[in-house]
Amino acid sequence: MNFAPFRIAVPQHDIDDLNARLAATRWPAELPGVEWRYGIPTGYVRELCDYWRTGYDWRQHEADLNAHPQFVTEIDGRRLHFTHVRSPEPDALPLALVHGWPFEDFREVIGPLTDPRAHGGDPRDAFHLVVPTLPGFGFSGPTHRPGDAATERSAELIAKLMSALGYSRYGVQGGDAGSFIASQLGRMDTDHLVGIHLNDPITIPSRGDDGSSYSPADQQKLAEMSDWSSRDTSGYASMHSTRPQTLAPAVTDSPAGLLAWVVDVVNTYKDPAKATPTDAIDRDLLLTNLSILWFTNTIGSSLRLYKESQHWGADLPNSGVPTGIALFPGNKTIRGLAEKQHTVTHWTEFPRGGHFAAMETPDLLTTDLRDFFRKIR
Repeated sequence: MNFAPFRIAVPQHDIDDLNARLAATRWPAELPGVEWRYGIPTGYVRELCDYWRTGYDWRQHEADLNAHPQFVTEIDGRRLHFTHVRSPEPDALPLALVHGWPFEDFREVIGPLTDPRAHGGDPRDAFHLVVPTLPGFGFSGPTHRPGDAATERSAELIAKLMSALGYSRYGVQGGDAGSFIASQLGRMDTDHLVGIHLNDPITIPSRGDDGSSYSPADQQKLAEMSDWSSRDTSGYASMHSTRPQTLAPAVTDSPAGLLAWVVDVVNTYKDPAKATPTDAIDRDLLLTNLSILWFTNTIGSSLRLYKESQHWGADLPNSGVPTGIALFPGNKTIRGLAEKQHTVTHWTEFPRGGHFAAMETPDLLTTDLRDFFRKIR
């Protein structure tokens, strides 16, 4: 397998085009006083878009992204971009970090995980990190065949990537859709997987599951999950899983539309104690990830993950691989279901943070990864 070094270099005319589109946005009228009850407020979107155009410096963040070694390869006819940072510690454990939709930026945890000695930690907790960009996202580029965006296919690619890198024994961490990919890796690459770490894993109940054997807290979450498809917070997922091609032109043509759609979802799953998405996640960090989706023209293809993925149900077999679970405020994880689906050996509930753990509370995610893998590495 050929690994070609990769460096991000967005052409200036693409940056100029983004700024021109932001400046030319035709804004809708907004009802007074409805705040977030009708979706993301137009005034908030407009404020973020103005900063994106006049205050945000892509070149600065492009350089920051390029500070870590990146590569592209082709596996089974699919382009795969990944960041690969080896630890200076010779006994470090290889660990794949898997993002979900629309993104998860792991840059804040790379230093502490690869070089704990330099960050006040124990060098025995070190990891070699592999951070793949899922097909259809970012610098892996858009998918070109039906099914290539499925989480099951991504698990296959990551297993082959880890093998090609020479890692015969490794761990995996994932949240959001990444929790499905990490779990599938446990089922398909069991002999090579040391452990699975999940943050806020999505637990989908089987039809007819009445939750009678669950705790009262789990029963409440089960009721919420059972009604998930009819709640306003799931509208985006229903659209992605049924009509991704219909939505794609709007979010591909308008950066304001892209921002509104994505940041509204971020607001749904961020730390509930934070008033806005930019209170929970650094504004520049958020815009960097939106910029990547924009410059690579992959927001449309990223939606296909929902349409094409199949193994999201409750009845998949337990891999038997030791699994650690970290929960953050606002999570909908049903513990009774999680313990059916996984061999749970580690369970942590944090008092702060949200669904985007590596971006909201990288310190807590780092601590929990060290604690979990220390027992099994």
